[in-house]
Amino acid sequence: MAENTMEEFSTEEAVKEAVENAEEMKEEAATAENTEEAAEAKDSEKESKKGFKKKEKKKDKRDEQIEQLNDRVMRQMAEFENFRRRTEVEKSQMFATGAKSIVEKILPVVDNFERGLATVEEGADPFADGMLMIYKQLLTTLDEAGVKPIEAVGQEFNPDFHNAVMHVEDEEVGENIVVEEFQKGYMYNDTVVRHSMVKVAN
Repeated sequence: MAENTMEEFSTEEAVKEAVENAEEMKEEAATAENTEEAAEAKDSEKESKKGFKKKEKKKDKRDEQIEQLNDRVMRQMAEFENFRRRTEVEKSQMFATGAKSIVEKILPVVDNFERGLATVEEGADPFADGMLMIYKQLLTTLDEAGVKPIEAVGQEFNPDFHNAVMHVEDEEVGENIVVEEFQKGYMYNDTVVRHSMVKVAN
């Protein structure tokens, strides 16, 4: 009887101990599982942060490339605009130089017309009248092209427009006044093509 009681007691203790051990193992397993999950969560969070940082870095590189390209385009546009302006100025200067050269060559023809017509009375000779009409047409064409005669007689002497080849004492005329014009001067737009050859009163 005593032996049976001892066997039952030892069996109950063994069962209790086994249950306790099982519960402890279960708790340890759960703790380990939670720890692993936490570690995995941290690792995944780190990886996501790294990935985000990489994306940010990639985005920064793209932004830098875009800024560099925009800067290059703006510089090229500015250079092209400067080139266009410089070309326009050069073209206008070349055109003005060429036009001035042509006007200089035409002016002696105008002078010869004036000398020839000065010796003929208007209406006396049909041929001379024809030449007079051609002369007037030539002057009109030059005027439309921007070529205009320089006013000289009665004007104050100006070295920018007049070339004094003679001086005369004349009390009736004010000092430094042009009294006679030997050769007519002309301007092309704002540039003097030929100075007027004049006589000036002292």
